[in-house]
Amino acid sequence: MVDALVETKLLWPRPRPNAVSRPRLDTLMSRALVVPVTVVSAPAGFGKTTLLAASLTSIDLPVAWVSLDTRDHRSASFWSYVLAALDRAVPGSAAAALTLFGSRQVPVEEVLAGVVNELSVHDGELVLVLDDYHLADGPEVAEGMTFLVDHLPPQLHLVISTRADPGLPLSRLRVRGELVEIRAADLRFDAAEVTAYLNEVNALDLPTEAVAALETRTEGWVAALQLAALSLRDRADPEGFVDRFAGDDRFVVDYLVDEVLDRQPAEVRRFMLDTSILERLTASLCEALACGAPGDGRSMLDVLERQNLFLVALDDRRHWYRYHHLFGDVLRAHLLQERPGDIAELHGRASRWHAANGDIEEAVRHALLAGDAAAAADLVEQAIPDLRRMRREAVIRQWVDDLPDAVVANRPALAMGLIGGLMASNDFEGVEDRLRDVEATLTRSESELVVIDGAEFARAPAAIEMYRAALALVDGDTGTAIAQAARAIDAAPADDDLTPPSAAAISGLASWTTGDVVSAHASYVTAAAGLARVGHVADVLGCSLTIADMELTLGSLGDAEATLRSALALAEHNPPDGGGVLRGTADMLVALSRIAWHRDDIVTATDLLRRADDLGEGAGLPQNPYRWRVAMARVRAAERDWDGALGLVDDAVRVYVGDFSPPVHPLHATRARLLAASGHLDAAVTWARERGLSASDELGYLREYEHLTLARILLAQHRATGDEAALRDASALLNRLLDAAEAASRAGTVLEIEVLRAVALQASGHVEDAMKALDGAVELAEPQHWRRYLLDSGPGVAQLLQQFADRRPPSPFVRDIIARCANEPATAALAARASAPTAREKLLDPLSDRELDVLRLLASDLDGPAIARELVVSLNTVRTHTKHIYTKLEVNSRRAAVSRAHQLGLLSRSAR
Repeated sequence: MVDALVETKLLWPRPRPNAVSRPRLDTLMSRALVVPVTVVSAPAGFGKTTLLAASLTSIDLPVAWVSLDTRDHRSASFWSYVLAALDRAVPGSAAAALTLFGSRQVPVEEVLAGVVNELSVHDGELVLVLDDYHLADGPEVAEGMTFLVDHLPPQLHLVISTRADPGLPLSRLRVRGELVEIRAADLRFDAAEVTAYLNEVNALDLPTEAVAALETRTEGWVAALQLAALSLRDRADPEGFVDRFAGDDRFVVDYLVDEVLDRQPAEVRRFMLDTSILERLTASLCEALACGAPGDGRSMLDVLERQNLFLVALDDRRHWYRYHHLFGDVLRAHLLQERPGDIAELHGRASRWHAANGDIEEAVRHALLAGDAAAAADLVEQAIPDLRRMRREAVIRQWVDDLPDAVVANRPALAMGLIGGLMASNDFEGVEDRLRDVEATLTRSESELVVIDGAEFARAPAAIEMYRAALALVDGDTGTAIAQAARAIDAAPADDDLTPPSAAAISGLASWTTGDVVSAHASYVTAAAGLARVGHVADVLGCSLTIADMELTLGSLGDAEATLRSALALAEHNPPDGGGVLRGTADMLVALSRIAWHRDDIVTATDLLRRADDLGEGAGLPQNPYRWRVAMARVRAAERDWDGALGLVDDAVRVYVGDFSPPVHPLHATRARLLAASGHLDAAVTWARERGLSASDELGYLREYEHLTLARILLAQHRATGDEAALRDASALLNRLLDAAEAASRAGTVLEIEVLRAVALQASGHVEDAMKALDGAVELAEPQHWRRYLLDSGPGVAQLLQQFADRRPPSPFVRDIIARCANEPATAALAARASAPTAREKLLDPLSDRELDVLRLLASDLDGPAIARELVVSLNTVRTHTKHIYTKLEVNSRRAAVSRAHQLGLLSRSAR
């Protein structure tokens, strides 16, 4: 998320009133709305930002504006602002991309591809302005920018304002005629513009000769003309000033700034020099630097603004300002020349103000500029626990590079916090060396160390063990990970509420990977409880998803539901600052839909998925888009809408983002199950062959889901072809899988296996054994109403269950399953669907056949032009259809339209 304090970076400056009319530049700028890329490149003071602000005010298009600064050369900062700006200009266009980018687990090109596809079908044009791009240009930004330029959708016009040509493929664009370039020669004022500026805007009434002299001397440089106009105010002999100025001064700006500054009252001059160190100014901050009384800062800013002293308002409330970059550069040069000894103190005051006002990043930056690395280190050490709780590890990772090693060397608590930032950013290189350095530091006398946060210092030895456990897990050494995690828990101080749960989570992941779900579950329950105590709500939600998944594997459907409902209540009672819905809330609803699906409550499952989707992208963790699609695929499969289910799984693959959890339910295996169930046996068999699966494989927990899928495929082969070898292989494989699952107490898996074994045994003629297996399955399923494993075990399950029911006392549960499996048009869910209105009938204004065609392609990876080619229509036609689709579905983005279509079943063939 973008910090509230720098919201002004997304607002474009207000155009100045009474500006000089410049029709030739207006003509050039009008071309910016025709070509993909416009570069406004000129040195400081040529009016680049002013031109853009004035030109964009006159167009009736959404504008995404980003004012860049030196901190934006980091990819994380740059793209966060760009994506936020795009999403504000066209709501919904980059919401998913922001979530994906926030995961830090996918390349920026993949994030941008989603934005490009979203905008490519947007009905209307959009301008993206990157102001002061030279401050961000560099290797971290260039790769993503090159991708964006190479894949710009036709609706998006990129405008770059810069002092130096950007490192982008401009020559290629130039050859194609896809580039407008506005340079210093274009921006210079001509004679008529100089006259209008001096004599009309500034009312100086200079004679023609004086105007011509200023034009010649300044060469139409706007900043110089503005400074000259300020210097000429109220002069008794303006022609004499022009003669002197035009005659012998070689350093135009220095000379003119001197003139302007020398004519200011002493208090105004000092105020400007004091505040020149700031990137953004506000009244109370200015007072802190200039040691003024309350209200002085506001009064002084008003004076500077009234006198046009190069102050640029950054918001409509006139709360935040900045100096014109060129003027600010010169002010800082004067400050360095006149009062070098004051600079450090000014930065120190700025640091203290920002710290007091909650902007820790600016506080640290000014402390470092003050040369006070110790103060910066103090601030960082104090800030890390809160940043960690808010999942802002990217900021901590940045400080790893900013803080001098010498300052960190005797601060073990700070060093451990920075290591945490590296680990959370998946930056593992050199971490073990850092851990050894901290260990060595802890052997020194405490009097030799600097400790700001005593609690963090006390937990350092345990944290060292915890991070070593994490490193072992990353390396795949689960045994060492579990042992190190145990040492971390043993070493933790009594009042350390963070290390034990964190270590428990690492141990849980390691145990889960090996198939010891019982131990993993116990570890994760401990972790979630501890994280809840320290207020790490977002982490509790993530843990709850894992706990519920494990509880399903262990056969505890009711416990899984309770876990998720408790987490959902926690999320609802802890809204984020500023309101809205806590990220992760949607994931709880999606996970609850799986509980309803297992019980064959398809109506509830569908409603939970609708509620999750309605919350929007910001309510979900980075993994939620793919989880939602898998959950909806289960619903579609339960309704026997195989095309819709397969389409959803394919879409889930496209939006997949992993996490640290072991891949126990890989999407490719889920897809293979759907293929086998829907009769696409050849494709399912091909999947098994490509995965190298066979019934004689050595078994392991991480491939258990795949081997169960193979067993389903083999049973389907036998049903379809009578292949006895496939039946024997399925039976042998299921027997071995049962032994492994029972040994590890994975009752949920045992349930699934026993149902499939019963089917296999029945097909083999071993009826009594089949009844015994089915009895074990029903014993597990009945108390908690597990239904889907029984319903999805194959077309012969109804007959098998009828035989089973005839042999035992009456069971409402078994009778219910038999009724749902009856060879009628559908199960209860299908019957409900058949009696309900069709998807198209649910819409007040149904989609046309052509709109359905477009909608299906919107669900693909194709961009707008590719969709147009596929349908053999123009791009404008695709945009028009897309606009109609958005209106009818009541959404504002491509991804939202696809999700809504999945909810309504519009992407299945039966939708027509």
